[in-house]
Amino acid sequence: MAAKARELRAEGKDIIGLSLGEPDFNTPDFIKDAAIEAINQNYNSYTPVDGYLELKEAICTKFKRDNDLEYKPNQIVVSTGAKQSIANVAQVLLNKGDEVLLPAPYWVSYSAIATLSEATYVEIPSSIESDFKITPAQLEAAITPKTKMIFFNSPNNPSGTIYSEAEYRALAAVLEKYPQIYILSDEIYEHINYDSKPFSFAAIKSMYDRTITVNGLAKAFAMTGWRIGYIGAPQWIAKACNKMQGQVTSGANCIAQRAAITAVLAPVSKIQYMVDEFKTRRDIVINLLREINGFKVNVPDGAFYVFPDVSDFFGKTINGVTINNASDFSLFLLEKANVATVTGDAFGTPNCIRLSYAASELQIREAIKRIKEALK
Repeated sequence: MAAKARELRAEGKDIIGLSLGEPDFNTPDFIKDAAIEAINQNYNSYTPVDGYLELKEAICTKFKRDNDLEYKPNQIVVSTGAKQSIANVAQVLLNKGDEVLLPAPYWVSYSAIATLSEATYVEIPSSIESDFKITPAQLEAAITPKTKMIFFNSPNNPSGTIYSEAEYRALAAVLEKYPQIYILSDEIYEHINYDSKPFSFAAIKSMYDRTITVNGLAKAFAMTGWRIGYIGAPQWIAKACNKMQGQVTSGANCIAQRAAITAVLAPVSKIQYMVDEFKTRRDIVINLLREINGFKVNVPDGAFYVFPDVSDFFGKTINGVTINNASDFSLFLLEKANVATVTGDAFGTPNCIRLSYAASELQIREAIKRIKEALK
């Protein structure tokens, strides 16, 4: 779909992109200033494989402040983006024949990372009616003797769903019966939340020694291109990830790491203006989509996506185009409305499409106006 959008733009079409998975804000000046200072201080050498000690100490401070998690520097590994953090964990823990549980919808790279680790991924479905959350009964039913790991992502990409503490504890009660299962908790959208504060899975005492907490700076700090992610994990897992990373990329960029120290230690209030703007846009998107017959919309509590169910359009012919599935629908919107979205097939939820509101209010309003007109 992204390639098709680029092709249409090259032809001169005015494509509005609601498919991006990154903030449309610039990196805050206080972080850029820290990077400039690092350049002026001549940080230019190779970095430690698992990150500068000062950054790992700052991350420990952040974990305690924001998540009530106690980590030591030897439990932290800084990587070139949170995607590498996740890949490291999968490579060191998964073996051929292992199963990885993926509550759907899930970020597109999870399944590929599991496959590259020679594991098999197993989807646990959800729907808009359940607010895109799985139940303890579903979790228990999906576990087999081969289950080695489960990936949680809250706030979620693509749905924006946030699991509450009570919901996570109910899932943890199931996992307590299966000590061989590790939990990867991807919290990259942690600070982009509106009506409920996310809860860290590792804060559940019985889960701490089995949970790898993944986070980074890309989303909340508008630093996608800086490529800094990190984990907090049991020390033996962090040590293994350090060894793995040392033979793949080695340490993350020196300037980005120095800037990350400033970002991680900054009060969350310094990025609140972005969160407030995202919430305003979320409300606009939801209200406009609810005016279109056939769109089933819930209210996401975090991230910067809406994930409407569009299955009402399946089997229908609109403007001469037959819509059989979400991929057809996304392509229809691209070709007939000049609006780029992402099919839910990519996220393991084939009844939905993802729209990002990391775009200006003007673009959002125009995009949904075009969608409404194309569906008449």
